[in-house]
Amino acid sequence: MNLSPAVLPSALLIALALDHRFGEPPARLHPVVGMGRYLGWAGRDLPALAAGPAFLAGMGVWLAGAVLVGVPAWLLEAALRQAATPNGLVGQALMALLLGVALKPMLAWRMLRDEVHAVERALATGLDAGRAQVARLASRDTRTLDATQVRETAIETLAENLNDSVIAPLFWFAVAGLPGAVLYRYANTADAMWGYRGRWEWAGKWAARADDVLSWLPARLTALALRPAPTQWQALRQQASRTPSPNGGWPMGAMALALGIRLSKPGVYVLNPDGRTATAADLAGALHRAGVGLARGVCGLLLLALAAGGLR
Repeated sequence: MNLSPAVLPSALLIALALDHRFGEPPARLHPVVGMGRYLGWAGRDLPALAAGPAFLAGMGVWLAGAVLVGVPAWLLEAALRQAATPNGLVGQALMALLLGVALKPMLAWRMLRDEVHAVERALATGLDAGRAQVARLASRDTRTLDATQVRETAIETLAENLNDSVIAPLFWFAVAGLPGAVLYRYANTADAMWGYRGRWEWAGKWAARADDVLSWLPARLTALALRPAPTQWQALRQQASRTPSPNGGWPMGAMALALGIRLSKPGVYVLNPDGRTATAADLAGALHRAGVGLARGVCGLLLLALAAGGLR
């Protein structure tokens, strides 16, 4: 009996169900936390190198880490496939379950939703509390943000991480199975830790470009799932070009246009500058739109996984 094309879509749904029910595993068991520890340890001396050696060393450390996380994921999926194939529907159901369990740590929708929702609750107690909460979500300096900027930061982070933490890993799982999801999360984690200008300019350049490539299509699919009006697509392309990232501006711009609000990072970019000021209701609206967008995106990814499963 050949492996059913329904295994990958079933595993994807199981992973989402586990995320909804349980959230994140403990940090000591979380594979993405482990990726971060490796990157922190292996990259600790890279910024001190000259430009050329820093680039080559950064590329080498990145590739070594990709092997360390990608090969076990490939071996696990291959072992599950080998065990499931001769055991009929029961074996395939078990494979889908175990793949879903392995996939779950590669996505983080419940945590993202809960942390963004907590921003407005924190603002209700005071501006400092709101700043502290949004600092858990964004790497920017939040100490001087006003209440509107705190909400803008939360909405931007929600839109961008709807791609980075949910849609993109599920896209790569649908295309390439567990190794695809694992390698994407590794690349995205490396970019989050190394992909900066300044002291990381050369050491993190490979990591930044790898993430740009892997996120290119999922970011645009995420923008589509957030569904700004069809007449806004030309405006979305213009808004997306305002951000330093070739990808982050797409879901953020889509959210700004869909809600009719202005989003900005002080001193860096302004999206939809003619939009109205973001309010507490807009933060709630962004969470609702992100949830609906995720549902739309998952429907498309299930079809993609079904097609990809039939070819493997």
